[in-house]
Amino acid sequence: MAQNGNPHGEILILDDDPAVRAALSIVFSREGYRVECFSDGVSFLAAARARTPACIILDVHIPGRSGLEVLKELNAQSYPAPIFVISGRGDIPMAVEAIKHGAFDFVEKPFRGSDVAARVREAIAALARRQTNSGASAALSLRLPAGAEPLTAREREVLHQLVAGASNKEVGRQLGISPRTVEVHRARIMEKVGAKNIADLIRTVMTERPGS
Repeated sequence: MAQNGNPHGEILILDDDPAVRAALSIVFSREGYRVECFSDGVSFLAAARARTPACIILDVHIPGRSGLEVLKELNAQSYPAPIFVISGRGDIPMAVEAIKHGAFDFVEKPFRGSDVAARVREAIAALARRQTNSGASAALSLRLPAGAEPLTAREREVLHQLVAGASNKEVGRQLGISPRTVEVHRARIMEKVGAKNIADLIRTVMTERPGS
């Protein structure tokens, strides 16, 4: 996704705090990315729809609209680049909602720029692995209970890892997301499947069912 001579592509940042925009811009520019920052959702959405960046970072609180509204308008579940949301400690419930609406992961304030850059690198690498291994993932068959709410593509990826015996930390490393975000996905999966715990979840999705 390299663009305009930048070896690693472009990062789009949406945040109404000038200090956050400046700090992240410096960090990612040093990492070799082209960076474009926005303070409002309208101009950001126009840019995000017009081209495909390497990654998007947006605050959950945007003047005039919430991060959730931006995610919905961007169709985050199907967006071709990882989307990180920035949240304060009091915004964690909203960050969890953002994950449900397609955000790739969330960054909790206060944060270190170097840590955010490392997580973005991992996310981009994980997305490349997922695209390379998409055929193998599709070949795996996990059975959901009749009437269960469908899993998102990312929930299925997490479920495949869990069934293979990976810990939250291992799942996060493989998929390029934080263990805390893995917990969000796992809780959502168990809720949809109706499993009481991880062992019950694995039994449920691995059990042969009549007509399945």
